Amino acid sequence: MEITEVLRHGIITEKSVKLQEQHNQYTFKVAPEATKIDVRRAVEQLFNVKVLKVNIINVPGKKRVLRRRGALPRVIHGQRWKKAIVTIQPGQTIEALKA
Repeated sequence: MEITEVLRHGIITEKSVKLQEQHNQYTFKVAPEATKIDVRRAVEQLFNVKVLKVNIINVPGKKRVLRRRGALPRVIHGQRWKKAIVTIQPGQTIEALKA
């Protein structure tokens, strides 16, 4: 897998900003077939930082109920995706994801 295909984009939320400030952890949306090793290599090469730890979470799609008049409600499942939380060495930062 190409390095540029592994990381889709960084995630900036209140919780991810708090992780950046307190624990030096950054959050990314990654390709569904990406492994921890792929994510580590991609972050180290793209942002020139030393990665200490990678955690990957499979996020299930949200359930939505489609209701129409005169028909039974249908449950639709959203797209599943993968999130990676990357811990980098203290003192280093990823400027592209600073809030």
